[in-house]
Amino acid sequence: MSVISEDIQTHWSVVQPLFSIRDEKEYDKAIATLNALIDEVGTNEQHPLYELLDTLGTVIHVYEEKHHPIPECSGVEVLRLLMEEHQLEPTDLPNLGSPNIVLEILNGERDLTVTHIHALAEMFQVSPAVFV
Repeated sequence: MSVISEDIQTHWSVVQPLFSIRDEKEYDKAIATLNALIDEVGTNEQHPLYELLDTLGTVIHVYEEKHHPIPECSGVEVLRLLMEEHQLEPTDLPNLGSPNIVLEILNGERDLTVTHIHALAEMFQVSPAVFV
């Protein structure tokens, strides 16, 4: 066996599990590893582990696309979910207008405006794209 093969085999047993996620236990471990890499590497593309972080992120993304797909939903559906998650009522969203206007939006009688979308994105700390 060549020196290169021995060297690769020695290290491969350590990194190989990161390149194949077969179940939720492996997924959870991959997420924990990715979070640790993010903490250490951050956005430093010159860091020696940056390529591992990038590759692991891709592997996780592929697993999530297959096993945890995000359903298509409208901006109003996202708003409803966020309101439920944060236990908010129409009166808690004065940046959209009166409670009656909020109810009209939630009931599909009125569209979200660009101003509404930006206010919601700021309020919930999400991309405005989730409401489009």
